[in-house]
Amino acid sequence: MKEKKISCRTAKSISCLETLKLLGFHPKNVIGPNAWFLSPLRSEDKASFKVDINLNRWYDHGAGIGGNVIDLVCLIKKCSIKEALQILSKENISFSFQPPFSSQKNERLKITKATKLQHPALIQYLTSRGIKLSIGNEFCVEVHYSFKAKNYFAIGLKNNSGGYELRNKIYKNNSSPKDVTLIRNQKKNLVICEGMFDLLSIASFHNNLSKKADILVLNSISFIEKVVPKIENYNCVELYLDRDNAGLKASDKLLKHSHKCIDMSPLYSGFNDINEWWVKRKI
Repeated sequence: MKEKKISCRTAKSISCLETLKLLGFHPKNVIGPNAWFLSPLRSEDKASFKVDINLNRWYDHGAGIGGNVIDLVCLIKKCSIKEALQILSKENISFSFQPPFSSQKNERLKITKATKLQHPALIQYLTSRGIKLSIGNEFCVEVHYSFKAKNYFAIGLKNNSGGYELRNKIYKNNSSPKDVTLIRNQKKNLVICEGMFDLLSIASFHNNLSKKADILVLNSISFIEKVVPKIENYNCVELYLDRDNAGLKASDKLLKHSHKCIDMSPLYSGFNDINEWWVKRKI
């Protein structure tokens, strides 16, 4: 098979945050647009390595150095730029960064079409994340959209306010308005997770999930407060939140709020989230 190559320009669009996670480094804290890590470049007890999620840049305060994702891989792997590009071109590092679309006049993302998932690139992306097309089509759609006179397409999960979470191999974004996704199946059990691929992984793991539970996808951990009132409507609430600092805090909050909540994250102990576990399990 011919080796896939990417340019430095393309590689620089790959998310520093997701690259660190896939290399085994997870944030100790997330404050606003900044994710804080124990430095992957040296030993330390207090997190002083910052990733600016909006700018997609990193800075190690203890070492006094920073840069882009290529610099980061070169330092962590102690390799050349050419070798770093080979690492970043691999299928398992496919999350990429795109700055949030501006909401200024004439710069809004416009949804042009939503259909069933059928584009080969999106199907391939689903497969790389361990998800069958039938599961993808059960919960998501293929969304075509435009921004600044350019056209894009992605896997879309619609939220309760009509916006979409948008994912493909290159971009990770959303259209306004941002909100949770509550899938009502008229059940007395509720499954709560953080993102689109968490939902798809849970549905892949549990056969006929829609026949067993309602499903609530936060789409942002910041929406955790919106979940609290909804819990009272259910007999049992299963929590499949990430095992990073923010996810663990959110799980703890809900567990303390109601005895109906059950923390399901021990299922994927040792992994940051259930999709990461599911992909490894499928290999």
